[in-house]
Amino acid sequence: MKIAIDYSSVTNGDLGFEEFEKLGECVYFGVIPRDELLALAADCDAIIVNKVPVDGAFLDACPKIRYVGVFATGYNVIDIEACRKRGVTVCNVPNYSTNSVAQHVFALILSLYGKIPEYAASVAAGDWIKSKTFTYFPWGTYEVYGKTLGILGYGNIGKTVAKIASAFGMNVVISTRTKPQNCPYKVVSLEDMLRVSDIVTLHCPQTPATEKLINKKTISLMKDGAILINTARGGVIDEYAVRKALDSGKLAGAGVDVLSAEPMSANNPLYGAKNCIITPHIAWVPQEARIRLLQVSAENLKAYIDGKPQNVVS
Repeated sequence: MKIAIDYSSVTNGDLGFEEFEKLGECVYFGVIPRDELLALAADCDAIIVNKVPVDGAFLDACPKIRYVGVFATGYNVIDIEACRKRGVTVCNVPNYSTNSVAQHVFALILSLYGKIPEYAASVAAGDWIKSKTFTYFPWGTYEVYGKTLGILGYGNIGKTVAKIASAFGMNVVISTRTKPQNCPYKVVSLEDMLRVSDIVTLHCPQTPATEKLINKKTISLMKDGAILINTARGGVIDEYAVRKALDSGKLAGAGVDVLSAEPMSANNPLYGAKNCIITPHIAWVPQEARIRLLQVSAENLKAYIDGKPQNVVS
């Protein structure tokens, strides 16, 4: 078996692909033009991608491919119907980054509430050296204890975020499409969740129903001075509406790890917005998460080779 692997999406040189190399001949690619990728993958039996679109035209150009693995939980870059029509198996990796993403959510929340970036930059600029007292606090900071955290989406990440919030002494409310069984938290409508929450964090997939779900209208329902966290998908929020809410002070802050177009463009409306922390889609990248991702991806391919495919989405 010959396997094409999108290596650059999962390692910066700190992880290897030995488990894949036990399964066949591996060829690796990074960010390359599509025609070069098609030439590289033309005689491959399997391809493992992250953000590389695999559609009908791709599969027609690479007719030997019978397996598409995704270095991710989401698989919106794969044309599932095109794969199904051609008998191509598609497998993803569920839940590998649950703890990593939940951790990043609170890194963003605590940075915004504690003004960590502002104070770190101020100290680096020498302001503490110039201070006449042992402390100085030009930026107000706040406790998360007692605040209400609204969680949109109650999958594995949403559940983990809720547990962490409870440990901080926060009040948790949940809004989710399907009412969960035995949920220890109050489950409310989206509108009610927005109205009562001091912090809103998004953990829903991007679908036609959720695209730009956070917009001018829904932001207007939020508390004045609330903060918004998005580690889900960039398209779940209307970035122009969020920018206006930050400029006006309706939102006291926003922390986003995902944008509607990635990599970020210079004209993204959130670029340069005040009280907005943007990280470059890194919530999933802690080394432990990527080790799990590679391990399960290799196990998926081995299971397919053995005739017992797992984590199949098509």
